[in-house]
Amino acid sequence: MTNLVDPYDRDITYLRVSVTDRCDFRCVYCMAEDMTFLPKKELLSLEEMDRLCSTFVDMGVKKLRLTGGEPLVRRNIMWLIERLSRHLDSGALEELTLTTNASQLTRFAQQLYDYGIRRLNVSLDTLDRDKFKAITRWGNYDKVMAGLDAAKAAGLHIKINAVALRGVNDDEVEKMIAWSHREGWDITFIEVMPMGDVGENRLDQYLPLSMLRGQLQKSYTLTDLPDKTGGPARYVRCEETGGRIGFITPMTHNFCESCNRVRLTCTGMLYMCLGQDDDADLRAPLRQSDDDEPLRETIREAISRKPKGHDFIIDRRNRRPSVSRHMSVTGG
Repeated sequence: MTNLVDPYDRDITYLRVSVTDRCDFRCVYCMAEDMTFLPKKELLSLEEMDRLCSTFVDMGVKKLRLTGGEPLVRRNIMWLIERLSRHLDSGALEELTLTTNASQLTRFAQQLYDYGIRRLNVSLDTLDRDKFKAITRWGNYDKVMAGLDAAKAAGLHIKINAVALRGVNDDEVEKMIAWSHREGWDITFIEVMPMGDVGENRLDQYLPLSMLRGQLQKSYTLTDLPDKTGGPARYVRCEETGGRIGFITPMTHNFCESCNRVRLTCTGMLYMCLGQDDDADLRAPLRQSDDDEPLRETIREAISRKPKGHDFIIDRRNRRPSVSRHMSVTGG
């Protein structure tokens, strides 16, 4: 039982931590190409991140996901992962996991496994080299594929996360499903979220997953599953391949009623909801005292403000981002 309970009686057991706002890609739905990143002095040190995460674990958080930006570009990130793995060893933490673009996995996959990570979410929106370059702007397709091979060799289970982009990758959805399931991996499709100004018109990018699912049902038999992985995805089994397909639908189907998670940025700001701008500054109490009680009190007060749901909307009248910060600030 967690002692973090929000106003709607939801136990908060899942913390997503953005360890850096930096990334070695510039995906068109996530970042502008000429991003201005945070000054290094504003970032929490890895020691501070360890203390913050450990406080959340002490307060009942059972699942920690490290995100970015790209978490594996943060200098000495393996030190933090090794430190946090002590909570897996003690049994206080049920899962330590990572969301990555796979670009650094040839270097780190084995170490991640050795430190207790068993599952990775890998962001990959296309299997077409040219499209990959167009979507990521800076990405190296071969490096990503080699990273996936390294992860598989290390024994890490992979879930592919693909953002559904109208007119970009909607013609290769079935190919991506077949490839993922052949590898033994789940695949989840995600609707574009209106976060930050990325220099693109999101209405042009937006593909409702209800349409995508309708398209898939012409080729596949999809059986709804009750599976929950602690995230917002709703899963179906594809009877023809035997694999799972997830749908994350912040726009067409608000998934907030069972939300058990909060998000911590690399500057120590706690967001109670991805789609709201309300936040709590944890860096101040963290740096003002070696005593964790003021920090705990700030966390408890923040959780008491967690909203019932988000306010995302994309339509002809609402082209501006629903929240001003980029996805890379809060973590995917």
